[in-house]
Amino acid sequence: MLKRPLFFANWKMNHGPTEARAYIAAFLRFFAPHDDRTVAMFPPALSLTTIRDARANRTDILLGVQNIHSQEKGAFTGENSASMARDAGAQLALIGHSERRHVFGESNLETAAKAALAAKTGLTTVLCVGETLAQREMGDAERVVIDQLTVGISQMPRHAVAGVLIAYEPVWAIGTGRSATPQDASAMHRLIRASLRELVTGDADRMPILYGGSVSNKNAEALLRADGVDGLLVGSASLEPEVWAEICRT
Repeated sequence: MLKRPLFFANWKMNHGPTEARAYIAAFLRFFAPHDDRTVAMFPPALSLTTIRDARANRTDILLGVQNIHSQEKGAFTGENSASMARDAGAQLALIGHSERRHVFGESNLETAAKAALAAKTGLTTVLCVGETLAQREMGDAERVVIDQLTVGISQMPRHAVAGVLIAYEPVWAIGTGRSATPQDASAMHRLIRASLRELVTGDADRMPILYGGSVSNKNAEALLRADGVDGLLVGSASLEPEVWAEICRT
């Protein structure tokens, strides 16, 4: 059982192995073990084993990958499989991050296939959902998010769905400095929770829902206080070890 609040760092395409090793050395100095929260790092795939080794006995820091392929193996140059991620030390996988959807054209059905394979392989899925600014302005935000959620878990075995984590990341707030207000986050998190209760029934309230989108050390506390926010998925603010440690201590 992952303890709330949850603090997940998505480095995106930053910090190769050399930088990652120095980062972890610094972060471990700034952040002592806490047994009342969950901290996870999602480095680039090339840096995963470096972090695994550099964290030494700090197994309170979980490891994840930013993406997996929807197939177990094969002629997919440049891709990484779920089993490879597990073998390298990953425990979690981001599925359907907005950049995978909107930069690489990943569909809801592709995210569903990846989530199903992650469950089969023993990786915990962090399913990312969120609307663009245009979709929000058209009043379509709720439908978009619920479609992403519903399809995203549709291919998973029933028993595995309760182990999924949801990350709501409004696309208009990612890397823009324009964070959703705590009220915005709460409203969408309530909708997601209500949908989970219909889709998953009795296990729905055990499934954490994180907020992501221009989270910083300045707004982390207010976002965590918002109703229904169980944790934070942090991008650029996680790239500096001292700042990330400050957020993780929130």
